[in-house]
Amino acid sequence: MSTYENYSETSKSYDITRVPIGVEIILGCLARASMPLAKMKLLDAGCGTGAYSQAVLPHVAHIDAVDINPGMLDIASEKLCNPHIEGLIRFHRAAIDELPFENASFDGIMINQVLHHLPDSDVAGYPAYRRVLKEFSRLLRPDGRLIINTCSHTQLRDGFWPYTLLPEAVEKICKKHVPLDELERLLEECSFSPIARYVPVDAVIQGEAYFDARGPLDKPWRDGDSLWAMATEPELQEALAKLRKLDQQGELKQFMEQQDRSRHDIGQVTFVCASRRQSKNYRYGQTIAE
Repeated sequence: MSTYENYSETSKSYDITRVPIGVEIILGCLARASMPLAKMKLLDAGCGTGAYSQAVLPHVAHIDAVDINPGMLDIASEKLCNPHIEGLIRFHRAAIDELPFENASFDGIMINQVLHHLPDSDVAGYPAYRRVLKEFSRLLRPDGRLIINTCSHTQLRDGFWPYTLLPEAVEKICKKHVPLDELERLLEECSFSPIARYVPVDAVIQGEAYFDARGPLDKPWRDGDSLWAMATEPELQEALAKLRKLDQQGELKQFMEQQDRSRHDIGQVTFVCASRRQSKNYRYGQTIAE
């Protein structure tokens, strides 16, 4: 459950401004494992409205999609209610740090823009991250692939044009995102071997809606980006007032284009791909410390 976003409400408009980006990266990471992609059993951890499951499902054997929010699951299950894929995907309501599956159940796990919703911060040392990564380690078979879709601090600060309007909220959300070097260290601690990072520089999380300069003035547009939920009411109102003034002056599009320049070099998201290490003492269906 997000500690700062009400997804029971925002699930109703979430797909208006969110698209699955980097699907080709996810498939490429999965394809590097020993199990053929078409035979893989995949976990979509924090599946949301099912956009990534929908995009990946034609390429794998089966997906178990998990989310804690019933509103998100309702939309995902409705979206993927199709007799042609019946039995290929199952939905489960559960927390991602305590999942209802046996050890070594999956060949791959993807988690897209979810980890920063955990009740963690840089001050606490990210214990919730560790719990989740250990749970993923338990669930993955040897050589299984974990793909984490997240943002670097640089991307958060300079990869989203509206974020310059909410500097305090940006610093709050940076504290919720583990720095990439630290994330890879946590992966190592939890029996993973980081393989690579990938940045789809030209992809934007919100799709075409991102380029609507007036978009942030509408609540459904803002609901698709959890940063806005981090802003205090005064900071939010100040940002909206600035956007309205720029719009009235005919300068809003120019402002958007100017603030968006850095994104072309750094992108908005980073995919971290890791492999589940195989211990010499590993037995199928058991988790044994390395």
